[in-house]
Amino acid sequence: MRDCKEQTERVADLLTESEPAHNGAAQPAPLPAPSAMSQAAAAPFIVCSGLVKIFRVADLEVVALQGLDLEVAQGEMLALVGPSGSGKSTLLSALGGLDQPSAGRLEVAGQNLLKLSAAELTAYRRRQVGFVWQQTTRNLLPYLTARENIELLMTLAGTGSRERRARADELLAAVGMSDYARQKPPQLSGGQQQRIAIACALANMPAILLGDEPTGEVDWPTAQMILGLLRNLRERYGLTIVLVTHDPRVAAQVDRVVAIRDGRTSSETIHTPDVPAAADTAHTMHSTAQAAQREELVVLDKTGRLQLPGDQRALAGIGRRARVELIDGGILIRPVDDEHSTAITEIDDTTATSLYHSLYATDPPAEK
Repeated sequence: MRDCKEQTERVADLLTESEPAHNGAAQPAPLPAPSAMSQAAAAPFIVCSGLVKIFRVADLEVVALQGLDLEVAQGEMLALVGPSGSGKSTLLSALGGLDQPSAGRLEVAGQNLLKLSAAELTAYRRRQVGFVWQQTTRNLLPYLTARENIELLMTLAGTGSRERRARADELLAAVGMSDYARQKPPQLSGGQQQRIAIACALANMPAILLGDEPTGEVDWPTAQMILGLLRNLRERYGLTIVLVTHDPRVAAQVDRVVAIRDGRTSSETIHTPDVPAAADTAHTMHSTAQAAQREELVVLDKTGRLQLPGDQRALAGIGRRARVELIDGGILIRPVDDEHSTAITEIDDTTATSLYHSLYATDPPAEK
């Protein structure tokens, strides 16, 4: 208790100190809203090219990223999905300047993060990136009020006291938490804590907001509210948002979904125009339009390699090898005859039906 009290007093002193001498430094201006951008013509805001990350543990080497390629447009809201260990969080850490890739190119707003010094990376994290984590204990200091949590980050960045107060008021209003400015995190619900965490992430007017399962510890109605808030803040502050998630319902509410498997981008799901209303019945029209709203595309790397998801390979009966044929309008990939029966025996009818539903069903999973 004594340590907690001393920490509170030290932080309170920091928040109430006079304006720093370098308060006159120019603050980065917020980016224009995505609606005012010409994303198609503009260069990508984030570029990952041949990104490699190798972790060394004792005498072992673990390759987390294996030549990953990715481009993100300015103002885009992107979700990264994939199985545990696929490299999603590693990529998020690299984008946030928390960890440097072992090789490749990683550019954000034209600056190559692999060439920044330690001091430059610190400035990048402080000014250009905001973080929202799944665990609220990583987002907020429990012994500070909501306002103090927001102002602390601005204090560390050298923002003057008057500007800190004005910015904190603005962010509290933006996330709908003005009435809870004097509450401490333990006095708030999980959803309220995440809203304050988002305000903290935006304290220094970053260009990028990174979220690692930001809705992972709240119920679905609260998650929907948080996702709606993120979309509104993106429009208001011109943010580029990258989220890591395991929840397909979260992934369905972003502009684009990129699947990562084995340290590489495997596929991406994008919005497609609705189908014209030409179906026989209202039910058929609704189902067809729903299915056409999103389309999953396989991603090819620079050498032309692509990943076929294991479950789709099993459904198609493709084993270790496949035949590739050039046909009118595209390329056909089909199983090799001598491996076809072996691949098929690995999946029974019940499993196949379940896999098909998980891959192509548009309805959200049932609540547990």
